[in-house]
Parts: sequence; structure tokens; C-alpha cells
Amino acid sequence: MNSDSDLQIAGDILSVQHLLQPAREHPATVAEFVGLARSIAEDRSQWEHLVRYDATTRWYHRLRTGPGYEVWLLSWVPGQGSGRHDHGPSSGVLTVLDGELTEHSARGPLTLRAGAQRVFAPGYAHDVANDSLDGAVSLHVYFPGLTEMPMHAADRVVAQAGAAAHHCTPTHRASVGVDVA
Repeated sequence: MNSDSDLQIAGDILSVQHLLQPAREHPATVAEFVGLARSIAEDRSQWEHLVRYDATTRWYHRLRTGPGYEVWLLSWVPGQGSGRHDHGPSSGVLTVLDGELTEHSARGPLTLRAGAQRVFAPGYAHDVANDSLDGAVSLHVYFPGLTEMPMHAADRVVAQAGAAAHHCTPTHRASVGVDVA
């Protein structure tokens, strides 16, 4: 006990509710978005029954939304890819749920197996593809929610249908993807 103070705490301090941080209903930090993706990945009952494979186009399903974020589920048949793109002003977490995907970026190809996660900043350009012989499933968390996905062709950016043309500087397109251990 500190004799210089007349403040004394009796009983269980954790019972004093106003001193505790309230549990957040929605993630707000990069670490919390990574944690959200991991928790969804670990609970296959949240997503496995929704997965569909489509040989003519990439299949996707918005799994969840919250204030300032979206969670998307995507499937990939062998040979399917996203094309080189960025995510406009959104950051993201890419998590491979099943199978294997290859991320192609300015740093070169990176093989991502089930459980692998990548965190990327706004403007990070990459192409994600299923270069394997089996189907793959991935989870994508975007914060803020995805509003544009500009497609890149060489040094030019071509807007995907519905998104306004967006010209990035080379600095803006710099590789800023990060592996999450």
C-alpha cells in the first residue's frame, strides 16, 4: 500500500465495469482485421457450405460487412486469376482457406498455401492466380470496404467496369504487401 495516497481499492478491481475497456463489436486495427480473417478461416462452418466453383468467371460472395469493412469469399478453379489490379483506397487482408494461390507482384511470385495471410496497403498492385491443378478458396477483408479495383496494364491503369479511372504514381503503386506469420 502506498502511504502517500489516501486512495484504497477494496475488492475485485475487474468488477468495476467503467474501468474496463469494452469489447469491440467490430475490428478497427490491422491486427484486429487479421484476427477476424483468422477466426473465420478456422470456423469452416461459416463459409465452406457457400463455396461454388465457376469455370467461366471467378466466383465471389460477400460474407460479412461492418462499419468500414467488408469480408469476401472467393473461389478459384485451376488457371483463374484476378489480373493485375490494386484496391484503390482500401487496405486488405488476403487469407488462403483451401488450396494454393500465387501472388504476382513487383517483388516476383509468392506461393500462398492454406493458412497463409497477406496484408496490403492502399495502392498495392498484384495479380492473384490459381497456378495449381486443384481448386482454391480465399477470404478477403477490405478496410474501408472495396469501392474500386483498378486494373493495371503495364504502366497504365484501366478502370474495371463500374469503377472510375484511377491513375497511380509509381510511388503509390510501390509494393507494400506484408506476409503475416
